[in-house]
Amino acid sequence: MQVSKNKKNQYIFFSILSVYVVFNGGNSNLFIQLNFILISLFFLYCLKDKNYNLHLKYFYANNKKSILLYIIFLIFLIFQILPLPVNFLKFLSPEKYILLTNINENSYSSISFSPISSFFQILNFLTLLLTVFICKMIFYTERHKFRLYFFLSLFGFVVSVTAVLFYLYGNPDFLILKNSYYKDASSGFFINRTVLAVFLLFCLISSLELLRNIQINDKEKFLFKIYLRLFVIFITVGIITSFSRIGNFLLLLTIAFYLLNEFFFSKNKNQSFKIIILFIIFFDLIFVGIYFGASEIVERFYFLNEEFPSNSATITNISRFDIIKFGYEELKNFVFFGYGSGAFETLFQLKFVNFSNQFANHAHSDLVEFFGEFGLVGILLISLSFIKFFLIKENYNLISIIILSYLFIILLFDFSLHIPIIQILFIIFLLLNKKSFS
Repeated sequence: MQVSKNKKNQYIFFSILSVYVVFNGGNSNLFIQLNFILISLFFLYCLKDKNYNLHLKYFYANNKKSILLYIIFLIFLIFQILPLPVNFLKFLSPEKYILLTNINENSYSSISFSPISSFFQILNFLTLLLTVFICKMIFYTERHKFRLYFFLSLFGFVVSVTAVLFYLYGNPDFLILKNSYYKDASSGFFINRTVLAVFLLFCLISSLELLRNIQINDKEKFLFKIYLRLFVIFITVGIITSFSRIGNFLLLLTIAFYLLNEFFFSKNKNQSFKIIILFIIFFDLIFVGIYFGASEIVERFYFLNEEFPSNSATITNISRFDIIKFGYEELKNFVFFGYGSGAFETLFQLKFVNFSNQFANHAHSDLVEFFGEFGLVGILLISLSFIKFFLIKENYNLISIIILSYLFIILLFDFSLHIPIIQILFIIFLLLNKKSFS
């Protein structure tokens, strides 16, 4: 059986996504650089195809303003790392100017507190733009979208099984898997358990969308439906055993959205799919109730209890809320031009010199951290580049509503949106489920 050129290119893209996942979701400067190289080479390869060029030109013509605003946002990030005369920072970054004058530094400095980290974040945001272009070139029918869904469903199954097996063996470090920080939860290939759960939620949506769109009487796909149901079970187990309260809350939210849609809004009455959704709920409750105790059933969804404990009396017992509060206070000091993408850790260490690095690399609230990193100028630019999507009423379907609910909750209470693979999945799902996809 001969495979078409476009299908081969889609498989190449899937392979690149696999590299993102296996190597910690792309969450390091080294992997960001690797991701950028792989995506850039693949983008240049796709540009050689005339049909792909036409798809890209059509997409650019319809989204010219959004793309130009995003490019201006990238230029702003470059501006943040340029060495500027210290006197310029008196206006651009007064807080940093005060710090520099206190150490008698009067030559040149950038707005960013960590120009190296900010440089790699520029590569990451450029990778996101190239990923959008690639998706518009190689995914242009519903069949192509469902092929992506099947890849995520299958790969989510593999990732979940791997994570759960390592969890059952006490999460030993093995080759590239560094699981020793999470002995009591599944984390798999990722930096932590919540990132695993968020990734698997995208895989779960992919599986459910495939099951929802399979014709009831399609006997040729009987085995395919069995595989998908198995994938759903194992992916759900992976989310449960992550013990991420945000992840499990989003799982509950996802099932609720699908139930509401099937019972009140869906025109195609698929009883088999309703049974699958109800089975996930009962399986979830039984699995947790038997294996972990009935008290865990409610507690695992109550993520605010974990995210907002009472304020600590001393810095040695700093809580997540204290970190969010610190990030909020600092963003007010860098309100217009930010302190540089990826520079939160440096800023934190400057303020808490004798504190450990355990919480130093993120603010535990993506919204607070993004505002601090980009300032109002950067936030305005990146927000305007996406505003067209939100202004089109027809873009709001079941998938986009679920994804936007993820976005809202993660922005407020977690840092998963700083992980490259999660950023890419958000972009892909919103892009391929908008009105103008097919």
